[in-house]
Amino acid sequence: MPKVPYWHVDAFADRPFGGNQAAVMILKAWPDDAVLQAIGAENMFAETAFVVRDDTGAADWELRWFTPTCEIRLCGHATLASGHVLLGLEPQRAHVTFRTRKAGILEVRRDGEVLALGLPSIPTQRGEHAGAVALLGAEPVETWRSPLGYNVFLYPDEAAVRALMPDLRGLAALCDDQFIVTAPSVETDIVSRVFVPGGGVDEDSVTGSAHAVLTPFWAAKLGREGFTAYQASQRGGLLTCRLQGETAWLGGPCVTVVEGRFTF
Repeated sequence: MPKVPYWHVDAFADRPFGGNQAAVMILKAWPDDAVLQAIGAENMFAETAFVVRDDTGAADWELRWFTPTCEIRLCGHATLASGHVLLGLEPQRAHVTFRTRKAGILEVRRDGEVLALGLPSIPTQRGEHAGAVALLGAEPVETWRSPLGYNVFLYPDEAAVRALMPDLRGLAALCDDQFIVTAPSVETDIVSRVFVPGGGVDEDSVTGSAHAVLTPFWAAKLGREGFTAYQASQRGGLLTCRLQGETAWLGGPCVTVVEGRFTF
């Protein structure tokens, strides 16, 4: 049976047991998708990241992400975790690139004592989503949506965001979209929570892809390219966000909590 290098990483965390958990596994070649999905279900993290050396020359590695129930098009924290692992194995490198199937070429680079993750920024437009609002349990000030499946609900303050107790089963029945609730904050510039029950993650701990949406959203509202963010999940996580052209740069540390071999 194959013995695959395996890391359990807490991403966007400066200490163990914070941020968002991801499994990172380095493969020599792609197995059947059913095997990748079974491993994602076995790990039971929000995402398991699989990397294979990219032989096309487009990037250093190919990268795919699986939740416990499905493959997804974009994941930020597991990409940051993958960069943390691979740059740790090659300390002379300043950055690493990933070729993905639906999100293009992604990059993780060293940024002082932390890492910075470059994701394609995701614009949203004003819209309505009455069904989701009813399930969130409180009326937002504004609703913004992307055809890529990201929904942003702006609330007046952090207390309103923290008080939400959404109907997760109801949201799961709608679709596998992200439901992002956000507001101005006091200790950081903005706060958010992210629900993806239709994708197998009731409330995500720290969501890089959601901040690829929130970066252009809040950059426009705040009138500046950079700001600080906190995702108010049970584990919680701090991020720096900066809009540079069409790229959202998300900064934060990672911590490895388990390293070993995965056998299947």
